[in-house]
Amino acid sequence: NQESQESLFFVANLHASTVRMDPKVLHSLTLDTVAWLLTVGVNPDISVIFVQSMIPAHSEICWILNNYTTMGELGKMTQYKDKSQKLGNDGQFVGLFDYPVLMAGDIILYDADEVPVGDDQKQHVELTRNIVNRFNNAHGETFKMPAPTFAKDMSRIMSLSDPESKMGKTESPEGNVYLNETRDQIIKKFKRAVTDSDNKVVFNKEEKPAISNLLSIYSGFADRSIPEIEKEYEGEGYGKFKTDLGELVADKIGELQPEFQRFRSNEEELMKVISEGNSKASAIADAKVNEVKTKLGLL
Repeated sequence: NQESQESLFFVANLHASTVRMDPKVLHSLTLDTVAWLLTVGVNPDISVIFVQSMIPAHSEICWILNNYTTMGELGKMTQYKDKSQKLGNDGQFVGLFDYPVLMAGDIILYDADEVPVGDDQKQHVELTRNIVNRFNNAHGETFKMPAPTFAKDMSRIMSLSDPESKMGKTESPEGNVYLNETRDQIIKKFKRAVTDSDNKVVFNKEEKPAISNLLSIYSGFADRSIPEIEKEYEGEGYGKFKTDLGELVADKIGELQPEFQRFRSNEEELMKVISEGNSKASAIADAKVNEVKTKLGLL
């Protein structure tokens, strides 16, 4: 409920710099993200929407917090470990190693009480809490201790083509569902989604991770319990289940797309939302950075 608590939503475009991106694509995707936030109901009169790269305090606090974070902690971060094991340590950019510190800064600049995250981000919030402890112990109460909050039944959506990997930008496009895809593209992806051999629509994360992932998605989009969905598809097999799920997801996304286009086509209005959000975010972030600098003796 946006009205019951102050919420901040930001486009993490500095984090996107850990991989090489076409500047025009990055610029366009930044505006896309703001338009999608508005599309799904984030009200800029109540919540703050801002762009990370436009608030210098984020980069500044990252450098300061680097001195309250150990190499050992960052070396244990899952994404860095995965990439360095596959491709070796030496070729990895410092940004990939260090981005969890920037993420910590994103959180604690705003005295966040809660950070909504997926299961895969739990580790980053734990690191943030370590940094807060370390800084507060050294310099007195400065940062608020944030707590991670998780979606009740869907804290991690896995790839449609590989249930061991999360659905995300670095995975195979076939395993991801994109918000700008056509109805046919979305339905086709769900029809092709991997399953297992026993053809029973039953939730069991350990033995049936692929179908369990699909059931979680179905539950979230239909706002129905998993046992209820299992009962409906008892004896039906995967074919009908995957087709129905694809149509459900395509319908829901299809309902949002015209509204997205309406917001996205008015770049002047998007920049106004960003400018107003940046102004509110800067006031909070700059005050926190100034407090930190004073405690550290930085002019």
